[in-house]
Amino acid sequence: MGLIVQKYGGSSVADVEKIRTVARRVIDTKAAGNDIVAIVSAMGKTTDNLIALAKQVVDNPPDREMDMLLATGEQQSIALLAMAIQSMGHGAVSFTGPQVGILTDGSFSRSRIKAVKEDRIRAELDKGNAVIVAGFQGASIDGQITTLGRGGSDTTAVAVAAALGAEMCDIFTDVDGVYTADPRVVPDARRLKAIAYEEMVELASLGAKVLHSRAVVLAWKYQTPLRVRSTFKQDEGTLVVNDTQALDMERFVVSGVAVDKNQAKISLIGVPDKPGVAATIFGILGKAGIVIDMIIQNVSRDGRSDISFTVPRTDLHKTMAASAEICQETGTEEALSDENIAKVSIVGIGMQSHSGVASQMFEALANQNINIQMISTTEIKVSCVIELDRADDAARALHHQYGLSGNS
Repeated sequence: MGLIVQKYGGSSVADVEKIRTVARRVIDTKAAGNDIVAIVSAMGKTTDNLIALAKQVVDNPPDREMDMLLATGEQQSIALLAMAIQSMGHGAVSFTGPQVGILTDGSFSRSRIKAVKEDRIRAELDKGNAVIVAGFQGASIDGQITTLGRGGSDTTAVAVAAALGAEMCDIFTDVDGVYTADPRVVPDARRLKAIAYEEMVELASLGAKVLHSRAVVLAWKYQTPLRVRSTFKQDEGTLVVNDTQALDMERFVVSGVAVDKNQAKISLIGVPDKPGVAATIFGILGKAGIVIDMIIQNVSRDGRSDISFTVPRTDLHKTMAASAEICQETGTEEALSDENIAKVSIVGIGMQSHSGVASQMFEALANQNINIQMISTTEIKVSCVIELDRADDAARALHHQYGLSGNS
């Protein structure tokens, strides 16, 4: 057969019985004639608990020590999974990210993978062992332990799969695939048999939590076959591929609806309307490590304009600190923030060849009396910023508008 990389999220290894279930799945995969590498996240809410523990010690924990702390969560789960596999009479060995040579750029809390040294993994596979690797973590060239940010285990799995030339990278989670919307919000959401890399990148970045966007980008770059499956079912899940046309002859114009409630809007009021000011503003934000999403600049009045932009709500505090610097540097009158927003989006490759898709979105929102504050478009997505308390209503209205309900 071939080499399979499997990733198991925190919900898949949340307790001892679930760890045993994962162990049996790893054993079954190996028994089918495959070499297997399993990438594992921390158990359940372990990471959240460690963060809370750190904040009991200090209000603003230093990033380096936080990475040292958070990396221990995965170390627990990989050791327990290896023990479970061994107790069932099969060979397994666990490694941390640094032990198997996952090299990162050295940035704490949001590190990026630079390389994966495959020698140690291959040596254990040659011995007939299942290799269990901690996700979410690696080490810089100078030996600093770093973490990849939330969802980083997905990225670890794809990076290892790409380095090893794996036949498949299976992302096992508590859902059985990628849906046209969050089934908890839209009960008649439809599971997709396949979705294009490009669509999945957009959905992941726009709030769909089933896959980490960095992982999909990496899979797309290295053409690594990627599949989302349930840990607790035998379903085939959703395949992420280059072109879904061959798998689904009746493509929907819109493939999915995503909602991101982790959003905040910053409005810079009375910005001097002259060359170079925008460069100064976004230069300061960039130096602060703040990722900007949507941007709108109003028409100039009396030599001044207003600029609004959105950021992750988790970055609001440091964005407002940077905005204070912006006001001082540029002569901007004031900076206002609004946490009571959400971003709702539609995504689909089919939008490239169909007109009127955006107007249907605006019509559906208008029919629900939902006001649009900001709009952003690309060839395959349209996003609108709306009031936070109308986000779920918007998702259901858009799902119905584009006829996404039904069976996969």
